[in-house]
Order: sequence, then structure tokens, then C-alpha cells
Amino acid sequence: MPFVAFINSLLLLGMGALMGFTALMFPATRFVFLEAALLTLTVGGCICFSTMNQRGGWNRLHSFLLTGSAWITAALAGALPLWLWDLSFIDAFFEAMSGITTTGSTVMSSLDDTERGILLWRALLQWIGGVGFIVAGIALLPIMRVGGMQLFQTESSEKGEKELASAARFASATIWVYLGLTFVCTLVYISGGMTEFEAIAHALTTVSTGGYSTSDSSFGLFESAYLQWMGTLFMLAGALPFAWYIRVLNRGVLRSEQVRALIVTLVAVILGLTVWRVLTGGTPVLETLRLVAFNVVSVVTTTGYATTDYTTWGPFAAAAFVCLTAMGGCTGSTSGGAKMMRWIVLLRSVNAQMKRIHAPHGIFSVRYEGRRVDDDVMSGVMTFFVFYGATILGLAIALGLFDLDMTTSLSGALTAVANVGPGIGEVIGPAGNFAALPDGAKWLLSFGMYAGRLEMLTVYVLLVPAFWREVT
Repeated sequence: MPFVAFINSLLLLGMGALMGFTALMFPATRFVFLEAALLTLTVGGCICFSTMNQRGGWNRLHSFLLTGSAWITAALAGALPLWLWDLSFIDAFFEAMSGITTTGSTVMSSLDDTERGILLWRALLQWIGGVGFIVAGIALLPIMRVGGMQLFQTESSEKGEKELASAARFASATIWVYLGLTFVCTLVYISGGMTEFEAIAHALTTVSTGGYSTSDSSFGLFESAYLQWMGTLFMLAGALPFAWYIRVLNRGVLRSEQVRALIVTLVAVILGLTVWRVLTGGTPVLETLRLVAFNVVSVVTTTGYATTDYTTWGPFAAAAFVCLTAMGGCTGSTSGGAKMMRWIVLLRSVNAQMKRIHAPHGIFSVRYEGRRVDDDVMSGVMTFFVFYGATILGLAIALGLFDLDMTTSLSGALTAVANVGPGIGEVIGPAGNFAALPDGAKWLLSFGMYAGRLEMLTVYVLLVPAFWREVT
């Protein structure tokens, strides 16, 4: 327990230092960030000094507590400057939780006129949340055996391809890849006509698949076809496994089942929706392809950018985007959702079960990346999907208690748990935001974003009394 508090104190100190940096960069919000930095550093420093010599007794259960508490700590610290600036506490917490979980749902409007320090802070929250989840996914979630994440060890750790000697070195290499993608994305955006500030802010939220923008028009502010295609490319880059990047750089091995599945799925959906839009709406082919590609990739990778209100494309398109919201990118990436790895295992499990029905005496195993999937991994994947669906359904029902219509309740729950951003409908669709929702609904959606980012089971295990008896 003291070690968990110690790590959280280091997180507070890091957040406080980042607030101080933001204060120096933007004079208009200097006092807001200086006050927030002072409070954060004071609390973090006190906890750090009181726990730095009490760090023994670590076990696997503490990993759940560390992972669960770190995102709450980061969200509370991230909300502080927003609260001191102008937002109510619930709005500030919702915005920070949406940022640190890289969801991208927002309660803020008039972004074009908002102080740059606040806009950059939102972008930084998403960037921190993105790299934080990658490191957690590499170092903690496989060890915790959450939702079938043991499979990811075969792709990323020394137990699999042995690209690097240890999980710590692997995490370090991942951070360098993350920094490199962000830097290249920034340069590409500048070359396409964005200002330096716009390029930095959007690069931070593109690679992290977060989706916060500096404009109410989101990425639609930039009408350049070049920028929109580059945005599509870098959103996809953020949704690919960072273990795959390292394997490619170290060994030149491109093969990855979930990368192939994600790309094939995206190509099929984009081509299908493009053909449908051209045939039914008579829109230009190249323009339609660009708009469909950008918005499909944005939703599937759970980034949440929008260049147009795709819900106006008709019921078929709206239904397709609802289904795409639940998909997600690859395991070991910055994206949310159920992840391609789990979808592959689920579909192959269903296929194996159908074969068993046809041939009861046959032996049919589920394989992933050439290896047989163990029963405990299969159980983890199935359990994840049960909790995934149950959380969305329960959250939608709870949102209905606040007199929200079915479209808003269901799409709001889905977009929160999948960490996508915009929902469906006039209120929380791509053309709206979450500001009009009751405070109670915002608290519920904040929990949904939190639970979805931490793979559900990591959060729910903290609610079991037996966990606390063992961890203490």
C-alpha cells in the first residue's frame, strides 16, 4: 500500500511540474497554472516524503490498486487547472477524465476563443494518458491476467519474441517510438499549413488517439485534403501495437494478425461506405473516400475527430458508426474499445464451437499468432466481453434515469466505455458536446470512461471485499 501511494505521489509531482511548464509558456493563464502547480506539488511532495521509506510487501494484487488509482489521481490533478480557470468541478473532472483516458468527449465550447494554455493542457492530458496506458498494457495488464491480456505477452515481452531483455527496457523503447511518432506528426501537420501551436496540439491528440481539438469544428477546421489524409494515417499509426513497431525496427518482422485484421476491416468498411455514399448521394468519389476514410478511422481507432457530421449521412451510416464504436484498435496501442486481438479470439472461438456442434468428436483448438490459446485466456476474453456489454447496458439504463432519450443514453454509454468521444444524436453527436447533460450523467460517463480505459475487470476487482482483505 505505501508503495502505491509513493508511485501516485511521483505522478502528482510530474503533473505539477507540467503545470509549471505550461504556466511559463502561456502568460494569459500563468496564475491559474502556478496555483494548480503549487497545490499539486505540495500534496505530491508530502505523500512522497511520508512513503519513500515504506515500499515493501509488493504483490500482484497491488498492481490492480496501482493501475486503478493512477488514473483517478491523474484525472483529479488534471482537473485542477480547468477548475481554477473557469469550469465547475464536475465539468473540470469530466474533461480531465475524458482527456487522461483519451476518450475525447468534451463539455467545452467556443474552443476557437479559448486560451491557448488551456487548449494545450487538454492535449497534454491525452498524450500522457496514451503513453501511460501503453506502458500499463506492456508492464502490468498481462501480469494481472485481465481480459485475456496474457496473449499480449507473446507479442511484447521477453516470454514471446524476446525483442528486448526486459519489460522495463521494452517500455522505454515504446516511449521513444511514441515520441518519434508525435514529432513526425507535428512536422507533417506544419508542412500542411497548420500553425505551430495547432500542429503540436493536434499531434499530441492524434498519436494518442484522443481527439481533443483546438476548434469547435474539430479536424473539419482544416479543409486541406493533405492534412485530412495525414490525420487518417497518424490516427491509424496510434492504433497499431507499439510492440509491432519495435519488432519491425529490431528485426524487420511485419507479420501481426491483429494489424492485418484491423487494416483489412478498415479497408472493407471504408470501401463499402464510400460506394454506398456515392450511389445514394451522388457525391464525388475522391471527396467521399477521404471523408469516409477519415471518420471511419477516427471512430474505429477511438480518436473521435470529425470532419463532418456523419450522422446526417442517413440511418445506415449512423448504424454502421455505432457498430464501429465498439470495435477499437489493436492491443498495446493507445486506442480504446474491445481491441482486435479479442475480436479475433472471440470469432475463432465461435467458429470452433460451430465445428464441435457439427462434429462432436472432433478436436478443434483456437489459435492466435500460430499458438494455441489457453483456456484461461479464452475465459478472460469471454469474461471481458460479458463485462464490456454489461457495463454499456447498465450505464445506458442509468443515464435514462436522467430523462435522456434512448439514442443519447445508449450512444453516450457506448462512446464512454469504448473511449471514442462523440456519440450519436443532436446532443452528443459530432456536432454537439456533453455540456448540456445533467451533472449526475457526467459522473456516470466519467466512470464509464475510467472503467473502459482500464479494461473493466481492473476496476471491478477493486469492488470485491475479498480483494481488500488480501491486499492489506
